[in-house]
Amino acid sequence: MEKEVNIKIEGKEWEEALDKAFEKANKKAKIDGFRPGHAPKEVFLKKYGKESLYMDAADLVLDKAYTQMLEENKDLEIVARPEMGVKSIDEKGIEFVFTLTTRPEVKLGKYTNLGIKKDEVKVTKEEIDHEIEHMRSHYAESVIKDGAISNGDTAVIDFEGFKDGVAFDGGKATNYSLEIGSNSFIPGFEEQLIGMKKDDEKEIEVTFPEDYHSEELKGAKATFKIKVHEVKTTVIPEINEEFFEDLGMEGIDTLEKLENQVKENIKVRKEADAENKYLDELLDKASEGTEVNIPHVMIHEELDRMLEQYKQNLSMQGISLEQFYQFTNSNEEALKQEMHPEAEKRVKLRLMLEEIAKKENIEVTEEEAKEESKKLADKYKMDETEFLNAFGGLEMIKYDLKMRRAIDVLKK
Repeated sequence: MEKEVNIKIEGKEWEEALDKAFEKANKKAKIDGFRPGHAPKEVFLKKYGKESLYMDAADLVLDKAYTQMLEENKDLEIVARPEMGVKSIDEKGIEFVFTLTTRPEVKLGKYTNLGIKKDEVKVTKEEIDHEIEHMRSHYAESVIKDGAISNGDTAVIDFEGFKDGVAFDGGKATNYSLEIGSNSFIPGFEEQLIGMKKDDEKEIEVTFPEDYHSEELKGAKATFKIKVHEVKTTVIPEINEEFFEDLGMEGIDTLEKLENQVKENIKVRKEADAENKYLDELLDKASEGTEVNIPHVMIHEELDRMLEQYKQNLSMQGISLEQFYQFTNSNEEALKQEMHPEAEKRVKLRLMLEEIAKKENIEVTEEEAKEESKKLADKYKMDETEFLNAFGGLEMIKYDLKMRRAIDVLKK
């Protein structure tokens, strides 16, 4: 799976590279009696030595050596970035050593007639009703209530807490909005507000929990003086013409039409979930019998891709990777270790599907790839050239189609 390839650059090519390296280095050289860039080569070499030119010269010929290495090994399936080192270097030439990771042997197990069935999708009346209630809640309004506080209401209150008749720090607030039943205050506080009305005043007794963050108040009894300024309740809209206008769903102006649309939306979502579950089970089943010794470099490259994707996902939430490490008391090494099993699984599945495509003689033509590219660009409302650049080019379209067709084989 690994092959070392040595490429030598010597003779005239190496001499020319050394000359160019000298011209570059001489422009920055500080040699008494000469302006930068004007010192004779013999004077420069006497001060700095020919060895000072080697690494710049190596950089100049690396691309040629890399291209030569690929050309000489074009029949190999190289599956990861080649690792490069310098085996030897002197005034006569340079010898690069490239370590190539080739595609490992993949022994397929059973990959057809796997006995996996896709879940049948059903949408119940309860699911439709629940979704419509959720939509109604989205348009709920908070209105002032002329009556007593009930569970679920929001009370706007002043409060001040006392322990043994003495006010304590952090126990006072004015015009505080407290949702009754949210359990955001200490036990017993919210329940004792139920039944109070606007302008009511009351003293309530509570006991702080034993695990309370303040040492002074742990397990302590306290009295709170309460004054209610306002009571608000949440009003969920009726299903009527005004509600349909608020929804803004084209063609939806009756409950029946809304139920049908909601049913279709739920069905589409559940079918996508069922398809994903079906594919996961197919791939897992097929991989059980697949044998492959995965090169570590392939897993490391997959980890780099996963880490970059994770970074982008965090960025969409306004969080940097560095902030994530601080929040979780973690680091890149720990995150990659956590991702390692998934990375290994992904590489194995990819190798398995490539082997299936090879065994089933699956090929994708240029025309098919171009047609798919146009279809996807239209779907995402992008210019086709822009889409191809984002996707990775036509070759990636071909590869993606090939993998999807290999998955279709699993479904048979």
